[in-house]
Amino acid sequence: MRIGLIGTGRIGSFHAGVLARHPEVGALVVADADATRAAGVAGALGAEAAPDVDALLGHALDAVVIASATAAHAELIARVAAAGLPAFCEKPIALDVPGTATALAAVSAAGTELQLGFMRRFDAGYRAARAAVRSGRLGRLHTVRAVTSDPEPPPAAYLPLSGGLFRDCLVHDFDVVRWVTGREVVEVYATGSDTGPAMFREAGDVATAAALLTLDDGTLVTVTGTRCNGAGYDVRMELAGDLDQLVVGLDDRAPLTSLEPQGPPPPGKPWPGFLDRFGPAYEAELDAFVRLVRGEAANPCDGREALAALRIAEACERSRRERRPVRVDS
Repeated sequence: MRIGLIGTGRIGSFHAGVLARHPEVGALVVADADATRAAGVAGALGAEAAPDVDALLGHALDAVVIASATAAHAELIARVAAAGLPAFCEKPIALDVPGTATALAAVSAAGTELQLGFMRRFDAGYRAARAAVRSGRLGRLHTVRAVTSDPEPPPAAYLPLSGGLFRDCLVHDFDVVRWVTGREVVEVYATGSDTGPAMFREAGDVATAAALLTLDDGTLVTVTGTRCNGAGYDVRMELAGDLDQLVVGLDDRAPLTSLEPQGPPPPGKPWPGFLDRFGPAYEAELDAFVRLVRGEAANPCDGREALAALRIAEACERSRRERRPVRVDS
């Protein structure tokens, strides 16, 4: 199988390494707006570097992985679809609903496949949580608490391009809440704080946010996130029902220190970031994409899932700005 990869930044280089090691990938062709960077990644992996996207699509490819800058995702999805190729794309498709819908329409018109990179769906803990909810182990699910905390802010130049904390970061929580519970979010009430580094205020963004989501069966979900968690990278989900309570992400590297005399021991070295915490999940999602391309499995995360998560993020941003509850279908 010949795979093309567009984008060789941090996540793109990681994906390139995973694909180069995959037993079903016989050839890898990479391209990047920075041709020198693409050549370096290709050289290190024994892959081929294409000078640009046109040249990459000129190869006899079986599929394309898109890991470029966010602003280019929608256009690249449409170009890959027009070439008749299945695509894997990192989230988001676009930072707004119209751009996302246009890209999805291009895929539909071409009759190709688009798999979205919501890697938490492939994490062992979240998969176990989904299974537990569906098995009835928790009984009636009444409360979900989701946490995403980054150890340090991204570069200031990234913030105006990110779409904000809800669209860029907490969209992962919105997606995995839907996936784990099997329910839809009907209403949100969100707020945020821009205290901290001035770059958040300058970008019109917030450093810390919290949202209360109401699901279509009445389950309540809290989602909190911050860019400034000094203790370390922290991603968890708690699920409480009338029969049991479970947690995802509580291991010996979770940056939580108990103050109880008989509490658990202090945590070990925390995860430095998302690539370390979710490394196996990233590998599993690309393996699923390879199996999708080979016709061995169905699409595990269709591109339309990105639109559903983005609508929740958009509702949260509107709620934060207007200081009121917002229905997702509005």
